[in-house]
Amino acid sequence: MSREGGSLEAEVRRLSDLEAIRDLARRYAHCVWTRDVPGAAALFTADGCMDTGTQPPIRGREAILASYQNLLGPAVFEPFVHNHVIHLDGTRATGTCYLDLRATMDGRSLIGSGYYEDEYAREDGCWKFRSRRLVMRYLVPIEPGWAKPESTA
Repeated sequence: MSREGGSLEAEVRRLSDLEAIRDLARRYAHCVWTRDVPGAAALFTADGCMDTGTQPPIRGREAILASYQNLLGPAVFEPFVHNHVIHLDGTRATGTCYLDLRATMDGRSLIGSGYYEDEYAREDGCWKFRSRRLVMRYLVPIEPGWAKPESTA
């Protein structure tokens, strides 16, 4: 019996769902680290939405794929996700996932902190992002940093 008085099956399902959603956030971070743009886009529902806060929200898996191919051009993002809080509601869920970020952009080393506000939905039996909104608290240069200086020819 679960703590809510439900069946063992229901409790196992709840725990399985929580772990699948936590894994979704980890897989997203892994795809960004490894620059696996198709893999990152596949973690969204077909009608999923990504809001980076720096441009209008990106709607639909195909638009996310195209946008991420441009976004991950020369920039390098190394996200660390943690403190994942999830609220389950059947086949839907919401959550907040905190983010520490290291990045290299325009030859500069950056360090940042923020969080994702997520909505999750089950699609084809798998949990995916229905929407993901990035809220950065800060993203600031760090000197001297780890970025290699751009050579001047």
